[in-house]
Amino acid sequence: MAERTAVYFQQGRNSRLRPGFEQKLEDSMFRNPLHPDRRGFFALATAAATAIGCSCGRALAQQQPNHGHIPGAEKSTKSTMLGIGADLLQNDSPISAINMYLNGFHFYADDMGRQVEAHHYCSHVNEDFFQCVIYDGSKPDSRLIGIEYIVSERLFKTLPDDEKPLWHSHRHETTSGELVMPGIPGAVEHTAIASLVSTYGKTWHTWQIDKNSSLPTGLPQLMMGFTADGQLKPAMIERRDEALGVSTTETRSARSDLAKSAPQPDPMADGWKKGTAKQLILQDMPLKNKP
Repeated sequence: MAERTAVYFQQGRNSRLRPGFEQKLEDSMFRNPLHPDRRGFFALATAAATAIGCSCGRALAQQQPNHGHIPGAEKSTKSTMLGIGADLLQNDSPISAINMYLNGFHFYADDMGRQVEAHHYCSHVNEDFFQCVIYDGSKPDSRLIGIEYIVSERLFKTLPDDEKPLWHSHRHETTSGELVMPGIPGAVEHTAIASLVSTYGKTWHTWQIDKNSSLPTGLPQLMMGFTADGQLKPAMIERRDEALGVSTTETRSARSDLAKSAPQPDPMADGWKKGTAKQLILQDMPLKNKP
């Protein structure tokens, strides 16, 4: 990962860095701000965002959906202090491995009309596997609404045939500009996105925020990604672009080379395209192994 990050940095030098900040970026690229002893792409992205002076800070501060209030008392001073203490003393956790922020869109596998913006915070476990937590915004109080596992094309081909329809392809999301990495130089983003073009994701949303944004009621839902133009509602893209200070149209144009070289997705993925989709249902089951 360190070697790949170095490549990102070298390409990122060609972006709009302010004079005097290149050394700061280079010194910071191997320091993860979420964990000072970890190396990761997130460190580079954060440093780059600072260096180029983009609208990332404004965008991330604004990117919080207008959802209902979560019931409960305001956090007490005691709870706040306990949280600070835990953060200082218990920083060696899976969360500290998160080093990539992706913004994109999902739809419920059985209802393309139910579309949700998804903020992915991912860790790069190895060259073939990512794991992401998904929020409805990018602020500290954003709702945790789901998870996504991302595998390379090589790993996807090893999955059983009855498993593959649960996964969605990333070819259209990446090449169309729907999937973005806010706040980092374009050349750096381009290299990172290129590594995701032929990957596949399996996504479960545990909070149906479009139905009840106050509490996570109902069953987890299988989610899918868009595979062609005209599927994602234009209003969703417009709101996202305005909030994050990005341009899906310009991003798409910049990724035209990826669209030309990207392989077609495996026909076993994107199970919804066959006209039916999988979703969870509750079923009473006998209790086993009761002592």
